[in-house]
Amino acid sequence: MQDIRNIAIIAHVDHGKTTLVDKMMLAGKLFREGQDNSNQVLDANDLERERGITILSKNVSITWKGTKINIIDTPGHSDFGGEVERVLNMADGCILLVDAFEGPMPQTRFVLQKALQLGLKPIVVVNKVDKPNCRPEEVYEMVFDLMFSLNATEEQLDFPVVYGSAKNGWMAADWRQPVENIDYLLDEIVAKIPAPKQLEGTPQMLITSLDYSSYTGRIAVGRVHCGTLTDGMNVTVVHRDGRQERTRIKELHTFVGMGHVKTDRVDSGDICAVIGLDNFEIGDTICDYENPEALPPIAIDEPTMSMLFTINDSPFFGKEGKFVTSRHINDRLEKELEKNLALRVRPFEDYTDRWIVSGRGVLHLSVLIETMRREGYELQVGQPQVIYKEINGQRCEPIEELTINVPEEFASKMIDMVTRRKGEMTSMETQGERVNIEFDIPSRGIIGLRTNVLTASQGEAIMAHRFKEYQPSRAK
Repeated sequence: MQDIRNIAIIAHVDHGKTTLVDKMMLAGKLFREGQDNSNQVLDANDLERERGITILSKNVSITWKGTKINIIDTPGHSDFGGEVERVLNMADGCILLVDAFEGPMPQTRFVLQKALQLGLKPIVVVNKVDKPNCRPEEVYEMVFDLMFSLNATEEQLDFPVVYGSAKNGWMAADWRQPVENIDYLLDEIVAKIPAPKQLEGTPQMLITSLDYSSYTGRIAVGRVHCGTLTDGMNVTVVHRDGRQERTRIKELHTFVGMGHVKTDRVDSGDICAVIGLDNFEIGDTICDYENPEALPPIAIDEPTMSMLFTINDSPFFGKEGKFVTSRHINDRLEKELEKNLALRVRPFEDYTDRWIVSGRGVLHLSVLIETMRREGYELQVGQPQVIYKEINGQRCEPIEELTINVPEEFASKMIDMVTRRKGEMTSMETQGERVNIEFDIPSRGIIGLRTNVLTASQGEAIMAHRFKEYQPSRAK
């Protein structure tokens, strides 16, 4: 039985998750000697590289001193929160990465809350300690306060902390004494993160993400929760709605390095890819052929914003893309639904060439539109609209938690700008020469806010927001 650790790397946008994974892959000798490919290897698609963000979560595994470490890289934006929620189910522990200057941001809170609710054991990594005027000790205390306010257990609050700079390739116990490598962090993972529990019984595996190969079709990826899966065994797939379907595993793969390799059996606790299942969705359970017992499906947050997609019927139709008909666009949206959990698509009224596409935010939808455009689809889109709901007879709208960090002299401009958009200030604290202001603002107020904020603050503002809840509409 191989010694395994499953960890997810969670953090706010741009705090260095993917860079850290690259250095871990380098330490795990995934590249040939002398070959340093560690430049955001996991952000492989063009959009991710251009925007410098992670959109899809990815798995990679390294071997460190005889222990297999499965690493899951997750997106930082709350628009891709659907991705984060489902992959955390595969982990036993998490590395919470925090910038030594900025400290915990709204997104840190969002992903950390999900991880703590699942009972994951955290290791805190204070990254970017090579930055001028960084404040690692203060940041460590801020993380502790944040965990405490999120009702972490005593065991979770007793977290190890590692300081370092992923970009410069070192991690150590003390930020004042840089070392040559990140061995300290890997040793901490093996020592502090619990190994997955070996559960005997009938096999169960929750499908938490999808992979696709043009050769074998759709591939189910997940963690074996209980029992053992073997190559060629007969299984039952239990769908989210309770339907059962009997089928057979054609091939079983485990993750090694950045790819996967065929294997005969996978024991409980390891992450694997199953090939040969026909009909399955994320959240379904692969279980025993005779006595199927389903695991609870993953709950995903509802979409908060929608856009109208329609075919291009302008005079310039057919000039740019090669897929222009409603059938092409409909098929592409259906395909996107298979792997993009937080997305919803429905036809617009009685039209066959118009769709209402709903997602978790403007970024979520804009990434879909840009991906389709690059693939050669032509389409027209309407303005983003927020999704209203009736709750207890009241019309409610989505409210977001907005944090703006600006130099002191621009604070009044920011407050004025946000309150005009129906925002309410909840807190304001001074940190050195900068001010951190928090607001509750309707989602519709955030559309187009970023450019105005950056212009008014001469490009100095750091702005982040995340969905909070539905509240009675503030529209007058």
